[in-house]
Amino acid sequence: MSTPDPTSAPAAPSLRTGLPFSRPFAFWLAALAVAILLLWLLSAILLPFVAGFAIAYLLRPLTDRIERLGVNRIVAALIIIALVLLVLIGLILLVVPILGDQLSSFLASVPGYVTKLQHLLTDQSRPWLQKLLGSGFKPDKSIGDLVTQGMGWLTTFLKSLWSGGQALLSLFSLMVVTPVVAFYLLCDWHRMLRTIDGWIPIHQRDTVHALAREIDAAISGFVRGQTMVCVILGLFYAVALTLAGLNFGLLIGLISGLITFIPYVGSMTGLVLAVGVAVAQFWPHYGAILAVLGIFLVGQFLEGNVLSPKLVGESVGLHPVWLMFALLAFGYLFGFVGLMVAVPMAATIGVLARFALRRYLQSSFYTGEDTP
Repeated sequence: MSTPDPTSAPAAPSLRTGLPFSRPFAFWLAALAVAILLLWLLSAILLPFVAGFAIAYLLRPLTDRIERLGVNRIVAALIIIALVLLVLIGLILLVVPILGDQLSSFLASVPGYVTKLQHLLTDQSRPWLQKLLGSGFKPDKSIGDLVTQGMGWLTTFLKSLWSGGQALLSLFSLMVVTPVVAFYLLCDWHRMLRTIDGWIPIHQRDTVHALAREIDAAISGFVRGQTMVCVILGLFYAVALTLAGLNFGLLIGLISGLITFIPYVGSMTGLVLAVGVAVAQFWPHYGAILAVLGIFLVGQFLEGNVLSPKLVGESVGLHPVWLMFALLAFGYLFGFVGLMVAVPMAATIGVLARFALRRYLQSSFYTGEDTP
């Protein structure tokens, strides 16, 4: 009786062959989960370090460019951080007091604006407005409830942000620790990358490098590009609304530009806020109200057709709904630190999810084909 040759026997089916997830991917997914856990545990003290890392990430290309010109990297990083500090100090001394005064005056004027808008909505000389809003609409109750609910939600959200950042010792520590962290990260950026690269398993480095490049493209495309978009739109809205004579035009314009990074919500919030103030201030002079509306229409045109295509591009890969969810969720859970890491974490999770989906669609688990 002959003994069967073990080399000719059919191989037993492997449970791992047809699965869409490999052990390396599971490892990096677990690493991401550990990072989120550490963020949750240490969120009270991380803000200066996260802010320093964000500054270093934004300024790293400029540092590399200066270094290529023959300047020592330490000197280049020192010059850049010093300039950033001077700009921040100038803003704190010149702009923040003005914005603080406008903000306190605006909050004090909100009840009067709401009352005037209520009177306009209940004006019996405009029956077309009642037909448009419906006979069941009660301005005194509806607008009051809306303002109350909105202010309550905003207060709760701001409290969650403050609770996530109240253990930072003081604003002074933030101003001292952040530039120091940014300086050392700028100096040691490439050295740290080489060290981390040496920890990656050799047979997985190509895959990890590809994922890292995709994550970096998503983060840099959004953060660097969207930062420029927000700054340009904020300056445009602030100058244009101020020249149009709108009360608190500087404050409303800067806020409208800075929250543009939140898809749709940011632009609509700025539009509603500015038009509401314009109606309460200029009514019944339609020209001034239309001018404010026109400023935002021009701003939206510039953002959608010029700024975002040129500065942000299409390679970001962050769906607006996913981005809004990430901002709200991370901001609520981790405070200011959560807002700062929401975009990088959302981009990282999105890249890993797309990678997992590609592996799944290529696997025998999906196709039903046996892998040799």
